[in-house]
Amino acid sequence: MSTHSLHNVTKFTLLGFSDLSLSAQVMLLIFFLFSFILSLVGNGLIILTVTLDPHLHTPMYFFLRGLSILEICSINTTVPKTLQTFFSLERSISVVGCASQMYIFSAVSVSECLFLTVMAFDRFMAICHPLRYSSVMTTHRCYQLAMGTCFLGFVVPFIHTSFIFSYPFCGSHQVAHFFCDIPPLLHIACTDTFTIELYIFIVCLCGAAFPFLLIFSSYMKILSSIFCIHSAEGRRKALSTCSSHLVSVVIFFGTAMYVHLRLGTPFSPYKDRMTALFYCVIIPTINPLIYSLKNSDMKQAVQKLSVGTWLSPSKV
Repeated sequence: MSTHSLHNVTKFTLLGFSDLSLSAQVMLLIFFLFSFILSLVGNGLIILTVTLDPHLHTPMYFFLRGLSILEICSINTTVPKTLQTFFSLERSISVVGCASQMYIFSAVSVSECLFLTVMAFDRFMAICHPLRYSSVMTTHRCYQLAMGTCFLGFVVPFIHTSFIFSYPFCGSHQVAHFFCDIPPLLHIACTDTFTIELYIFIVCLCGAAFPFLLIFSSYMKILSSIFCIHSAEGRRKALSTCSSHLVSVVIFFGTAMYVHLRLGTPFSPYKDRMTALFYCVIIPTINPLIYSLKNSDMKQAVQKLSVGTWLSPSKV
């Protein structure tokens, strides 16, 4: 295979699901389109409901609204280009477009990882230290935490994106994926990628595995505090506010760590695409369902949204 420097590369070709049968591609097109619409509607509804209902002006729902904003950014980074390849059969993407897609998706993913950690801290303070909760989780503190996570999220991916797109790429520059993700681009790099793979592995340990351990330890303390609650109704309410977040954490961290901690192993296009479907499409789609169906406050707020009634002043 011939090797070209990045300066001679003007575009990549996203192979997407072109190796599948026509019927399978049609099914995937319907899946992507339906998931995209459902994610925009679901996350948009959460943002609108939390913004308009004063009863939800609390730190927990402030962070939930932020998570929904990140989910919309995430799915808008990858799915529209994928849908374009289905509709127009135009599979090319410019180098700048590919780099931007990788950077924005990575930045949103890191931010979401840190956001989930902050949400766990919020639940830890609310359940384990209720008397200190209002003095610690102030409006100013919530904005600081949100801005801090987003700042870190958009700084960290700049390094690996710059390194990857400084590499020479091989042959026809075909990316065996439906968007510009890290593993398929490293696969077509015509140079030793050990350094950048090591960097990404360390970033994943610090930005995913370590936050996951923090969330896990927080929930161990949360569960021990819940079991000390004498009221059955109190235990049920505390569990209901945590269960939705815990489900999101398991799905998000599980798929993210599976993909990025296995860099250096043989590249499997089919396996990587199927895994990417989870964190690119399925997670942004099901998160609104998880948080709305399992949360009585959200369900009541959505019902009030349909008739436009809000009764009390803002708490935060």
